[in-house]
Amino acid sequence: MSQSDLATLVHAAGFVTGIALYAMLGVMVLRERATDRPAAGDRIPLATALLGVLWNVGALALYGPRDLGVAHAFRAGPLLAMGTVAFSALGFLPAVVVHAALQGGKQRERRLLTSAAYLVSAFAAGAQVWGAMADGIVPYPPALRLLAVGYAALLLLVVLRLRGQPGARAALAAAALASFAMMALHLSHHAAADASVSTELLGHHASLLLALVILWQDYRFGLADLFLKRVLAAVALVSAALAAFLAVAPYLSPLWARDVRDPRATVILLTLWIGTALLYPVIRRTLDAFVDQFVLRRVDYHEFRSTLMSGVAALDTPAAVLDAACAALRPALSADQVTWQVDEGDRVASEPWWSTTKQQLVCVPVRTAEAPWYVISVGALRAGRRLMSADLRFLDDVSVDIARRVDAIRAAHERYEREAREQEATQLATAAELRALRAQLNPHFLFNALTTIGHLLQEAPDRALATLLQLTGLLRTVLRPSMSDFVPLSEEMEIVEAYLAIERARFEDRVRVVLDVPEEVRQTRLPPLLLQPLVENAIKHGISPVRAGGSVTVWARTELALDGERLRVSVSDDGVGITTADLARRRKAGLGLSNVERRLACVYGSAATFSFESTPGVGTTVEITLPVRARRRFDEVTPPEHLSVAGPPARERAVTGR
Repeated sequence: MSQSDLATLVHAAGFVTGIALYAMLGVMVLRERATDRPAAGDRIPLATALLGVLWNVGALALYGPRDLGVAHAFRAGPLLAMGTVAFSALGFLPAVVVHAALQGGKQRERRLLTSAAYLVSAFAAGAQVWGAMADGIVPYPPALRLLAVGYAALLLLVVLRLRGQPGARAALAAAALASFAMMALHLSHHAAADASVSTELLGHHASLLLALVILWQDYRFGLADLFLKRVLAAVALVSAALAAFLAVAPYLSPLWARDVRDPRATVILLTLWIGTALLYPVIRRTLDAFVDQFVLRRVDYHEFRSTLMSGVAALDTPAAVLDAACAALRPALSADQVTWQVDEGDRVASEPWWSTTKQQLVCVPVRTAEAPWYVISVGALRAGRRLMSADLRFLDDVSVDIARRVDAIRAAHERYEREAREQEATQLATAAELRALRAQLNPHFLFNALTTIGHLLQEAPDRALATLLQLTGLLRTVLRPSMSDFVPLSEEMEIVEAYLAIERARFEDRVRVVLDVPEEVRQTRLPPLLLQPLVENAIKHGISPVRAGGSVTVWARTELALDGERLRVSVSDDGVGITTADLARRRKAGLGLSNVERRLACVYGSAATFSFESTPGVGTTVEITLPVRARRRFDEVTPPEHLSVAGPPARERAVTGR
């Protein structure tokens, strides 16, 4: 590649890059103006962008024909006009930069220096027009000398003016670069195409440094996202393609030497082309991650979302989730503040929108399934940070994650409230059933006791009177309204002993009673009137049919089991017994046994057991086991104020585990 060809390539790449950079600067400024967040003097960077675009577009149109060897077109009228506009725009570029650098301070000095800068640029632009019209020369050398000398002097005055002031370094850097761009124009050979590459870079493309400095100072994130990533990816791709070509060049040269159209060379080149195309996405992702992490210091958005959702998984209210999200987003976005509020509109927006207030930058809707909806507001960003398209997509993804978590919390609240209502209704039904069973039990026992007293009135009136007094005391205990749902075993044994005393008065020596209930067991609590029906069933169906009578044994112990301490109680007799078929019919039709079994199921559920064993001619044994600590089938559940997604709450585990 010859020197002129390389200079042509530098010209094309430099002017295209300049157009892209200054256009990017203009887009950034217009974007700020559109979001009603204008910065101080935002017209100045907008003018800088416009002048930079005019210079690079005009210079590209002016020097393109020269570099392509179209000599007759170099002095054509339209191209002369384009060149005049381009160099005049470049002449005004340092004026607006000096204007921006002198913002603030004493108004009189600022006006004098700013006016001087614009006058120098205006005289130079007039000289350019004169040179183009009179001599057909672009650029006009006297105009270039005026710009170089004028801005050299102005730069010295600006340095003296800004010395020691806060923020002077950045302003001086921009002013110095703009002035350098004017001075460097003398280095380039404007009318010749054989200039060196370094000369062309300094002479025609020095203004690129000015655009880069302004963008890096004020729009760092935009420069990195929209320009740096693409440039690095393009350079890496070209380098990879060039390295691959150089690697296979020794194999291609012999093939081309024999026949330029050799199909093997074509296959190799196509393979390289396809491989380069497939490699580009990998290069792009790698460089994007590099720029985000090391240049912009941007957090890993994927990791951030995972960490955020892990953190809010233990929270149980929408407000807590939104507070945690705002607290995490503030440092991640370098924002002054990130807040949330309930959306006041009838329908939440579908995507983030720019705010219309200076305190807020962007508003992100949290689109929950049902109202109320929420809006997260991001305040102004620090360190020149700008929200790019990737940032907006990230915020949109975070809002979706938060909305799902809020919906999950609301669903959990609704589920628990529904379960609480269902369990409350079940508890009321269970309590009503228990009261109905006790209402059945008391008349049943009273009927049998009165039958016994009636029998004694005919045979032994004195014993009938004593038995009636015992029945009166027994009924006073059984039927008192304050009788609780659980009583000590000692009280239950008192009822059983009173009942047995009445039955002994009826059967005399035909009934023998064995009570094997230790004192340490008698304090265990159990539902009332649980044992009396069992003892009554043993006497009525086991002992009564036997002429010689028999014995009834009441036995109770506590024992350890896998689920804790349990009470084991048995009532047995050595009466007539019963067959399996008769046993099934009696358990289905009998009142006393079915009553006890249903009460155990209502109170303890599957935690209690009820067994009935009988052998004809041997006797019958009824045994129950139940937890020592009273355990209701349905625990009281109230609507939860604290939920957790990390694991089911204790109430939920208790209900579902039963």
